[in-house]
Amino acid sequence: MSSSPTSGVSSGENGRAILFMLAAMAGFIFNDSLTKLTADHLPLGQIMFLRGLMAISLLLVLCFLDGSIRKLGLVFNPLIGLRVLAEVLGALFYLKALFNMPLANATAIMQVQPLAITAGAALFLGAPVGWRRWSAIAVGFGGVLLIVRPGMAGFDAWSLWALAAVVCVVSRDLLTSRTPRNIPTYIITLASLSGVAAAGAGLSSVETWVTPRAGDMAALAAAACFILVGFVSIISAMRTGDISLVAPFRYSIILWAILIGYLVWGDVPDGQTLIGIGILVVTGLYSLMRERKLLRKPGLAAKATPLR
Repeated sequence: MSSSPTSGVSSGENGRAILFMLAAMAGFIFNDSLTKLTADHLPLGQIMFLRGLMAISLLLVLCFLDGSIRKLGLVFNPLIGLRVLAEVLGALFYLKALFNMPLANATAIMQVQPLAITAGAALFLGAPVGWRRWSAIAVGFGGVLLIVRPGMAGFDAWSLWALAAVVCVVSRDLLTSRTPRNIPTYIITLASLSGVAAAGAGLSSVETWVTPRAGDMAALAAAACFILVGFVSIISAMRTGDISLVAPFRYSIILWAILIGYLVWGDVPDGQTLIGIGILVVTGLYSLMRERKLLRKPGLAAKATPLR
């Protein structure tokens, strides 16, 4: 079985990681959509807390079934703590943006992540990234500027919240790739969900508690299932494959976001936003093609630093 020259990860592992990434994006976008539907009736902290409790309850059952619960003590790891902090801040920033701007726009801004992860892997994990992919990162940032539009009439200040979420999520994913392999994925997920739920509880203490409607509880229950799929899948993707290779498959979420945004809220991204999305996708896929080209060059594996 062949392996990536830039990470030492086998093609089979990268294939599984790509499937995990596609599942994660589907889980996250359906969670986002269902959560956004409750935002007109419930405050942010309450949403985070109730959804978190439901997801944690389901996850604890899974932990007992597969025996992961016996390794709960492994959660007290500095990398896990930092990852939870990044997760919590990312959730707060992103949900604030999501509740105040169209689903497709918020999702599009988040798609700078593959390029940011490539840059982060190069700067902090020693991954080899050549001038071509650095150029792609710069062009991709231009695509983000088209969507965010700083200093222009179309600028939405909530876009800055989404960009702050990008920084947090990229930090989370880079930390995930470095977590000890003996810590089960379910335990890492449990730590993340607990952190987000605790943050929601703290935020709800300064909000006015609203009695949820039956429809809101049903939406949050479904969102809890989807976010659990998203968390488990994204952790598995980051721990299984070469993160610079797998990251561009995040772009599958854009199609879901545009379709759901149109069908549920009637949102249609304007031309400039679509151009920005297109630039992000093209530059991200270019990075993927560069990685595949490197796969065919012998002798690079020994020079690379693993990203796992």
